[in-house]
Amino acid sequence: MNTRLVNLVIDAARPRVLADFWAALLGWRVAVEEPDEVDVRAPETDGWDLDLVFVPVPEPKEVKNRIHLDLASTTPADQAELVARALELGGRRVDLGQGAVPWVVLADPEGNEFCVLEPRDRYAGAGAVASIVVDAHNPESLAGFWTRLTGWPISAREGDALVGLRAPSGRGPWLEFLRNGDVKRVKNRLHLDVAPPAGADHGESVAEVVAAGAAPADLGGPDLPWRVLMDPEGNEFCVLTPR
Repeated sequence: MNTRLVNLVIDAARPRVLADFWAALLGWRVAVEEPDEVDVRAPETDGWDLDLVFVPVPEPKEVKNRIHLDLASTTPADQAELVARALELGGRRVDLGQGAVPWVVLADPEGNEFCVLEPRDRYAGAGAVASIVVDAHNPESLAGFWTRLTGWPISAREGDALVGLRAPSGRGPWLEFLRNGDVKRVKNRLHLDVAPPAGADHGESVAEVVAAGAAPADLGGPDLPWRVLMDPEGNEFCVLTPR
């Protein structure tokens, strides 16, 4: 399949405010600001090939997100400094019943959960963001679907609890699928965008994605140049136009 990851999209009541929080926390920059989106972009040294895209939505956050970011740290002091910076920028601590764990669970100013991890060898070359984590009823199956869409091979397993994909370059974040039995109730506030390469036929690319196990997602609204689909566990994602 010829699609690749291009964006992680985050719904926001105030896109510019939320984008500023994440840019300051990660040490990245606001690269695009338009009425319908604000894009935050990593430096080339982080190895990210996708943007964080903040889009305006009227709906408030209702439930724990099924997709979240894990942030990397290099030392215990670096972890503590990152947590302190997040709190100073407007984040807050969150208790999800995690108990005594070596990572710290926080939420950004609009309540989106994220974790600041303790130092881990797996994420040593990932940059500021260690992983994009997706809750999954069946991590192995869902990872198999996304490896076909992204071209990222399965590069880590932790029993039946977690399956991780990594870009072939070995740089940038992992894409990890973490076992969680919660039932999906509302549209995800974070979703992934994939796109075929320039010159590809968009309709053919969408058909390939559907044949791989995706389903149409009818979210209402106007006709769009991209297609909104759902993965096999109902997580919304977009197949953008070729680029």
